Amino acid sequence: MAAYHPQFVHFAIALLVVGVVFRALSLLGRPAFLSAAAFTLLSLGTMAAVLAANSGTAAHGPVERVPGSRPAVEEHEEWGNRTRTVFVGVFAIEVLGLLFMRSPKRRYVQLASTLVGAIGLGCLYQAGERGGRLVYSYAGGVGIRSGDPEDVGRLLLAGLYQQAQVDRRSGRAEDAASLLAQAARRFPNDPEVQMTAAESLLVDRKDAQGALALLKSVAPPPAANRSLRIRHGLLTADALEAAGQRDGAAAVVQALVTDFPDVARLKQRLNALKAAPPTQPQ
Repeated sequence: MAAYHPQFVHFAIALLVVGVVFRALSLLGRPAFLSAAAFTLLSLGTMAAVLAANSGTAAHGPVERVPGSRPAVEEHEEWGNRTRTVFVGVFAIEVLGLLFMRSPKRRYVQLASTLVGAIGLGCLYQAGERGGRLVYSYAGGVGIRSGDPEDVGRLLLAGLYQQAQVDRRSGRAEDAASLLAQAARRFPNDPEVQMTAAESLLVDRKDAQGALALLKSVAPPPAANRSLRIRHGLLTADALEAAGQRDGAAAVVQALVTDFPDVARLKQRLNALKAAPPTQPQ
């Protein structure tokens, strides 16, 4: 059940929000279908909230073992349980309303459902806000929800890449290069990772020859993969230019222009190579 926590949560949010709104509108007395629709939505939403809370309890183990994430997990879980409890109360009020189907007191029961439902929506917002913070600020569940090792690998790659960008912007170029070199070692068969590492050699370590060597080790992307082919070619041209091989860089870009004549930036890059003065090799 843990793996389905996101699905249960999204169903609960949609059903309960619309259900409370419909119940509030039903107090106006028209259109007539709103009251029955509100009961149905709130019943289904409460069921989804129960499943969301239970699946969240089942899912929290691996997430809270991530260093530093336990307080965020516990806070999200507390608000999730509060939301479930409040809407179970709303459901009980809705069932009570059925007993007053033909009584003038039914309106007071529906008003109570609306007021308690509004409190429930407040709890739902708090649970959702903390759930989003857990996922996006603590990577709670990201890469580990499915238990698939490939998902964990993608989480690691994303972390290495993002931290490298932070290090680069902070002036820690060597730290950025080290992280992306680690990514290249961990994912030797991923051409995009290898190209990113080659770019880091060029940008962070100013190592044009190392970048060229790494790019040469990457199998040329197929022509059908347009974006990857262009990226590989432009990186190769940048490395050649940095190494003082401007003619070679121009030849690489010319080949790209021939293959992709509709890409304006390739023509601009070619013109820049032809117009620029000679460079000193790195």
